[in-house]
Amino acid sequence: MSAVTTADQAEPVATVAGTVDTTLTAADRSRRAADRRAFLDGVRAMLPLLLGVAPFGLVIGVTVAELGVPHLAGWSLGWLVYAGSAQLAAVGLLASSASAAVVVASVVVINLRLGLYSAAMAPHWRGTSKAWRLVATYLLIDPSFAVGAQSYDGSRAKRQAHLHYLGGALVLWVGWLTVIGVGVTAGAAMPPELRLDSIGPLYIVALVVMSVRTAAAKVAVAAAVVTAVLASLLPLHLGPAVGMLAGLLAGSMMLKRSS
Repeated sequence: MSAVTTADQAEPVATVAGTVDTTLTAADRSRRAADRRAFLDGVRAMLPLLLGVAPFGLVIGVTVAELGVPHLAGWSLGWLVYAGSAQLAAVGLLASSASAAVVVASVVVINLRLGLYSAAMAPHWRGTSKAWRLVATYLLIDPSFAVGAQSYDGSRAKRQAHLHYLGGALVLWVGWLTVIGVGVTAGAAMPPELRLDSIGPLYIVALVVMSVRTAAAKVAVAAAVVTAVLASLLPLHLGPAVGMLAGLLAGSMMLKRSS
């Protein structure tokens, strides 16, 4: 009799334990599905931007071939430097036999704007692992920053926001290296009249302008574009960095006046 009672008592415990295990497994599956959706949403968000910057990557690859820079060295700049304007400048300097110090210094100056991007993203990455911060910062360039602004707009949990950014940034990295490789392989076969180098920047500017909503943002974008154009004659491609600083100042002043 006591054995039956013990068995009867044990069965509900086993059932409850089984229910808990099933619930945990379902929650885990749901979390993984949300992670996968966030990653793929980031990939989809980046595809239009990748379409816009791909011609610029082709131009860099073609320039490598035309200037006689070893193909592997020119293509490797795609992941060593990973920034279009800086890569184009580095290829030209390498072709003219500039010293390594000059190449590195030029790349650093041209990429000053990436420091502004990093400062903007730092609050979202605070508390993450060092490995994540290294990878995320390495992948941070103009299009990935644009997708990152969507990733951390507050509509996603922090983990999904990171995965959304990572999905977009990774597909951009793979696509960028691919189009540079195609350009290096195609060589001088593409006619210079195509002016592909102007398509990427203009496409990104158009997307930014269309996404602007607030008055402060409109003022910031207008100030940045006008200043960058006026500063385009500055040496070392300083125009974009100067334009961004002007945009930040103009936007900040507009926000102070409206508050």
